[in-house]
Amino acid sequence: MSSSFADGPQPVPAAPGNGPAVSRQEFDALFDAVRTWGRWAAADRGAWNRVSADRVRRAAARVRSGTVVPMGLPWNTRAGPDNRKPAVHRMTDVGDVEPPEPSTHKDFIAADYHGKGVTHLDALCHIAYRGQLYDGRTASEAVDATGARFGAVSALGPLVTTGVLLDLPAVAGTRWLEPGQAVHAEDIVAAERALGVTIGEGDAVLLRSGRVRRRAELGAWDSDSASAGLHVDAVPLLAERGVALLGADGDSDVRPSPVDGVHSPVHALAVAAMGVPLLDNLDLEALSAATAEAGRYEFLLVLSPLNVPGGTGSPVNPVAVL
Repeated sequence: MSSSFADGPQPVPAAPGNGPAVSRQEFDALFDAVRTWGRWAAADRGAWNRVSADRVRRAAARVRSGTVVPMGLPWNTRAGPDNRKPAVHRMTDVGDVEPPEPSTHKDFIAADYHGKGVTHLDALCHIAYRGQLYDGRTASEAVDATGARFGAVSALGPLVTTGVLLDLPAVAGTRWLEPGQAVHAEDIVAAERALGVTIGEGDAVLLRSGRVRRRAELGAWDSDSASAGLHVDAVPLLAERGVALLGADGDSDVRPSPVDGVHSPVHALAVAAMGVPLLDNLDLEALSAATAEAGRYEFLLVLSPLNVPGGTGSPVNPVAVL
């Protein structure tokens, strides 16, 4: 099964504004300012510790219509400029009739999912900065060829919380943000005001740039080189609000990176400093339409990663319930 996206690749777009540039010294100071090391006894759950049973009940109380919106991309087995390691899907049994009945059909799937082609969750062991994972664990001691002994996706488990969609193209009155466009703290505040939402502690924040729509209409491009996403100056606001999860229809980072020598600075700040897992490569187009129709941009979010002991993350198909 291949992706339903348009097939024609396009040149990497020029970055319209990924700055201002941030020095390594400034970035290191920011990393130290937002880190939450030592805050929770269950450190390998990181910011998911913020989601108490009471927060789950309040999130469930947001359901009104019962509309369920999936946010996972189609399983993409076709190579392209933004899918250099395609997922695998093959049949292992095509229903040959052998007694006794019934006949069966079976298939096999696999993916090197940390990339741009598969909707996935990044666990806390996925990102290290200055040789350290979240909570100051030494990366070389915590992760080896057998997997992770700290921060694995199996430590996270399911997440049920309030989701907040920041639909930035809707706020700007555009079809999408151009690749390379940075989202700053003031853009988040303006989106909250325009959409009538306020990001709260324990919330899952989902950033829509319109990447999926742009790809469907104009074709694929190398989104490792150019993608809309957060500038690092937006991260202190999210840290102050106490978010539990950050997701996007890209991978949350603006690219090219504005930080010299750090290719994924928002990953480093969110995962390694703040203990906030990331959801990458969401399809937020149906959610954009559903929230606009409902006139509200908060919802119940349900996310259940695969239980992979030692895993650095998991392919996922999260759902929003309005």
